[in-house]
This record gives sequence, C-alpha cells and structure tokens, in this order.
Amino acid sequence: MTPTLESRFRGCLLAGAVGDALGAPVEFLPLEEIVNRFGPHGPAELEEGTFPAGSFTDDTQMTLFVAEGLIRSINREREGGTNPNIALMLNAHWRWLMTQGETPEGDVDPDTLHSWLTEIPGLNQNRAPGRTCFSALRSGDLGSAENSLNNSKGCGGVMRIAPVGLAWQDDPFRFGCEVAALTHGHPTGWLASGCLAQAIHEIVNGADLDTAVDRAMTELARHPGHEETLRALERAEAFAAMGEGTPDEVEGLGAGWIAEEALAISVFCAEVSPDLESALRLAVTHSGDSDSTGCITGHLLGALHGVEAIPQRWLGQLDLRDVVDRVAVDLYRAFHDPGALDDSGAYDPERYPGL
Repeated sequence: MTPTLESRFRGCLLAGAVGDALGAPVEFLPLEEIVNRFGPHGPAELEEGTFPAGSFTDDTQMTLFVAEGLIRSINREREGGTNPNIALMLNAHWRWLMTQGETPEGDVDPDTLHSWLTEIPGLNQNRAPGRTCFSALRSGDLGSAENSLNNSKGCGGVMRIAPVGLAWQDDPFRFGCEVAALTHGHPTGWLASGCLAQAIHEIVNGADLDTAVDRAMTELARHPGHEETLRALERAEAFAAMGEGTPDEVEGLGAGWIAEEALAISVFCAEVSPDLESALRLAVTHSGDSDSTGCITGHLLGALHGVEAIPQRWLGQLDLRDVVDRVAVDLYRAFHDPGALDDSGAYDPERYPGL
C-alpha cells in the first residue's frame, strides 16, 4: 500500500532517528568487532553505547532544528513579511548550537535563539557534535558557496538535510546546498547534501528509489564540482546492481566520514536491501561513521515506505520519539496542509515564529 504523504514525513524523520540510534553504539568500532558481536547482518536491537539505548546523536538533533527552521520560514512568508530563508535557517542552526552550551560570536538578536526545542532537556545534551559544525556556527558568519567558512566536506551537511527534501518544493537541490554550506565549505560537502535533498523530494512526489536517485544524479551533474559525488554514487549503484549487500561491500564504498561516502553508502544500502530493517542494519555495519549512514539510509527509506515500515520494537525504544514525530507532523502540515489549524502547533506564532 502506498503510504500517505504525512506517513512519509513521519517515516523519514523517525527512521532517520532510529538509524542514528542503531549506529551510534558501533561508531568507531572495527568491522570485525561489529560482526563478531552482532553477526554478519549487524545489530538487530538499539543497544547501549556511550549513550543509553535508543539515544540518537547530533545528526538527528540538527535535523530537528533544520525542520523547525523550515516551518518558521514558511510562517514568515505567510505572515506577509520578507522571507530570507537562509538567514532563518542560520538562526535555526544557532539554536541548536545553544543546546550544546555554545553561542555564536557577534551581535545576535536574543529572540531568534528561543525555541520550544531548546527547552527540551533531552536535546540539551552533547551527543558528539562535529567540530566543523561547531566552529562554523560559533563564528557567527553566514557560510555560503561564495563565502566558504572552511574547506570541509564532512558528512555534517548530508546527515541533517532530509527536511529540505521533504518540504521545499522550489528547487530543493539548490536550497539543500545553501543549508549545508552554512557549515561546510567544500563543494562536495554541500553538493552531496543538495543531491540527497533532491532524491527525497523525488520520493515524496511519487518516484521509486532508483528513479529518485537517478534524477538527483542528473541534477547533480549540472553543477560545477560534482565529480567526486557523482563518482561515489555511480560506484554505489554499480555495487548494488551486482552485489549481495554485505558489510565488506559497504566498506568498499568508504567509511562515511565525508559527504560523498556517507551518501554513497546510504544509497547502496537502501537499494540492495529487501526492507528498511535490513537496510539500516547493513548501513551501520562498517568501520566508520555508522550513526550518520544509518541516519541517512533511514531518511531515504522512511520517506519511501512511510512510518509503517519501521519496526515497532525500535520505535518503542527510541528516545524523544514524541518530539521527532511532532516535528515531522508539524513540518507536513506547515507545507502541505495549511488549512489544518488544529492542536499541532504548526501555525502557533509562539511555537514557530518567523524569526
């Protein structure tokens, strides 16, 4: 049965959080150790690691703030004001930075730093955030393709970009690149992010996975500096076409610390696996950034199959499940059900002001 659009939104963010939580305990472990402990198919349950079982990392924390920034941006537009989307998105990232005990340099309007998300104790925890995101956001500057704050192509842009693909209808590739470039200055860092945003956009608009990825790759190829990401995706698709979906094949695509590898691993796992559960288990079974590849794979397949495809035992263990679900529903209603002035809070100016 084809999932509803709301189910796709919920599935995307919740499956991403589940993949994140599944991968967090095995991040940094050698593949041999993961396989010896959990078997060749990877962990079947959300395990305890550095954080309690079911805890997601900075990947999902930042994803929630990206979604919040998008809702505020569309509300700003509905309020009749100007809509400097990327400035509002930078504010959202600064709100996440505040939850990590840091503040941006320079004069920042304190009203822009307040959010219902910043008041949730479970989000005000340091979950191994990336140094690139920290340093770029602490600078107080607006990073962009023209004003790169660094030369990083880490996966920190790709891991958080899914909400742009879900909600943004006006050139999601471009806007995905802009949001990622707030923190990652290397073209591969933001082009890979735009590519994922485009793929998720295609999925929620009815494309199957292969078609969505092919369309995203076609769009990617139009942009200067695309070569690294395109090569990585072509390799992933070649692996998926002839591979069996093994951890060794995942290892052959890289470790996932950099943007094009994280995206390629996630696309491979999504394409080669028979279902969401198998894909997430495979996506975290490698000697690298397991939480990020689990998160991105969850974003892709959650958007494709909807929330119904996520194993209930995982959802039952997921920390802050209600918060992730609430943000996903609010994001859906803000962009696709503007008449739904109910208790969702998506149009509450106190919950999502245009700041």
